[in-house]
Amino acid sequence: MSIGLRRVVAATAVVTLGLGLASCGSAKQSTGTTSTGGSPSGTAVGAVRIGLLLPETKTTRYEQFDRPLIEQKIKELAPDAQIDYYNANENATTQQTQVDTALTKGDKVLILDAVDSKAIQSSVQKAHDAGVKVIAYDRLAQGPVDSYVSFDNKKVGELQGKALVDAVGDKANSGSIIMINGSPTDPNAADFKAGAHSAIDGKLKIGKEYDTPNWDPNNANQEAAAAITAIGAPNVVGVYSANDGMAAGISTALKAANLSVPLTGQDAQLDAVQRILAGTQTMSIYKPFKPETDAAATMAVTFAQGKPLDAKLVPVTVTNGSGNKVQADLITPIVLTKDNIKTTVVADGLYTVQQICTPDYAAACSAAGLT
Repeated sequence: MSIGLRRVVAATAVVTLGLGLASCGSAKQSTGTTSTGGSPSGTAVGAVRIGLLLPETKTTRYEQFDRPLIEQKIKELAPDAQIDYYNANENATTQQTQVDTALTKGDKVLILDAVDSKAIQSSVQKAHDAGVKVIAYDRLAQGPVDSYVSFDNKKVGELQGKALVDAVGDKANSGSIIMINGSPTDPNAADFKAGAHSAIDGKLKIGKEYDTPNWDPNNANQEAAAAITAIGAPNVVGVYSANDGMAAGISTALKAANLSVPLTGQDAQLDAVQRILAGTQTMSIYKPFKPETDAAATMAVTFAQGKPLDAKLVPVTVTNGSGNKVQADLITPIVLTKDNIKTTVVADGLYTVQQICTPDYAAACSAAGLT
């Protein structure tokens, strides 16, 4: 979702990331919400409007971290900028309408995290034709996108797959794993899947595999339960889950089947950190939000000022699903395990020890040195 990480950049998250812990709520209307700056200092962009379009609210990161951190950085760099916020609530048609609204309002730059990378192509083209810059955020939209910032998504899947192979260990030949991938409309999910297969294929037998619409935890729970029944609980040796939200549903299915097997995840959600401590989830992928949000905000303000992006900000070029070459910044993820919770999510200020170590997890926290 931003992958050896740029430790120096990520360390800056300690100062400000905690500000994102409070949820900003859900913008359910296609008209969105607007916030303005007003501070007399900084690099002002005058009346320029920047649209921020996020895909959904089921994954906690978007409202708790991405939105507030992006808005905070934009206002830091350009206090007079207006920010129009939209959340599509997993509806691709709604997001297309929101792009139309943003263009009608006069937004000159869009930070777009696409619900459906293919369906949004016509909207990206419409923005391009109107002279509006489009920054693909976290997911690479199709169409004439101007820049892209995300994590190295194939590397994410590779790290997940390798962790699963290592955790299954010598049980690899005694059973099968279940693979539960992300949404087929999310280009990141395809990258995670490809990366995971590169690490898993030939090393673990895949008994059942699913692509899960909308990354829905309930669907993941049902898929896992069906797979356990089909394979037979004694024959399941591990589960690949593409993210932590789905891992929550999968862990419930595993518990119902009396199974304790390796389980992967991604996003370092609080409940996943707690499952890792409790031993019901093996690992997650930690993608520090601030390097990604800062990059997106800096791109937006730079475009709003009519300037090109510096090569240091977009050091690589990627090709999206429609064949467009896009200048990009791909950040490296970190594998999160019980051993590095303290030096990653706690040290970076994502969560406090008190948030993690509720009474149910006090003993596990003590054993992991989280006190």
